Amino acid sequence: MPPPEPMPALAERHGAALRDYGGAGPNLLVIPSLINPPTVLDLPGKSLLRWLAAQGRRVLLLDWGEAPGRRHLPVAGHIEEIALPLIRELRSPPDLAGYCLGGTMAMAAAQLVEARSLSLIATPWHFSGFGEAQRADLAALWTQAAPLAEQLGVLPMEVLQSAFWSLDPERTVGKYEQLAEADDETAAAFVQLEDWANDGPPLPYAAARELLEGFFAADLPGQGGWAVARQMIDPAALPCPVLDIVSTTDRIVPAASSANIGERLELNRGHVGMVVGSKAEAELWQPLAAWLSRVSPTC
Repeated sequence: MPPPEPMPALAERHGAALRDYGGAGPNLLVIPSLINPPTVLDLPGKSLLRWLAAQGRRVLLLDWGEAPGRRHLPVAGHIEEIALPLIRELRSPPDLAGYCLGGTMAMAAAQLVEARSLSLIATPWHFSGFGEAQRADLAALWTQAAPLAEQLGVLPMEVLQSAFWSLDPERTVGKYEQLAEADDETAAAFVQLEDWANDGPPLPYAAARELLEGFFAADLPGQGGWAVARQMIDPAALPCPVLDIVSTTDRIVPAASSANIGERLELNRGHVGMVVGSKAEAELWQPLAAWLSRVSPTC
């Protein structure tokens, strides 16, 4: 089943769009990762965004899109020049939510603009929590890929995908072994997720460099050395309520890498399964909506 057509754009900046998923109530701005498209949050029949829009929130998505002219923007630059201006265009402070690297970026945004609340889903902050072996593998991959990425101005998706495989090689092999015994419905869902995982624009060179050198190699966020808009980002100092949703079995973003701030919800689902799996609504969607209703009431 193909992904749905993009929702209407309320505003655009540098190739990114603020997309409106409807709903009534306070704005809930969801920030996905720069890596892979945001469609995993809006899969047909498993759309977290559309479900939240029916729970008393006006749901907005920051769709990073693709813009060749963004090669000079690091991760911090995407926040400074895209996320913050789009947030400031809203009429009232939003609830912020972020998935994966999008949560890391949402933490910075929540320090730099007023937010009603912040929800983090499978979000890394202490990159030393990925472990020495995984970080060494990523460093080696970047050493090989950096010259070509600098020449192209982007890091190709194929290189990014191999980086993800290196984080959890056993699962990469295992999921294809399980596919051999899958029924038609399970196989279709598998193909849908694989299409998402292998889709998306390349990562701008400056963002790839900051991610692999500044985050994974140096752990700048975890060491208190990551600056956005000339301010050091300190999640512990955030003034708004925070929900940190962490999976103890996530090998893409291990639990040890979380910021460990605010209220904590622990799951035992995989990085993607926690969002779109058969138990995602009961274990993640509903607790998230209930927490938002408690800390950021709609009236």
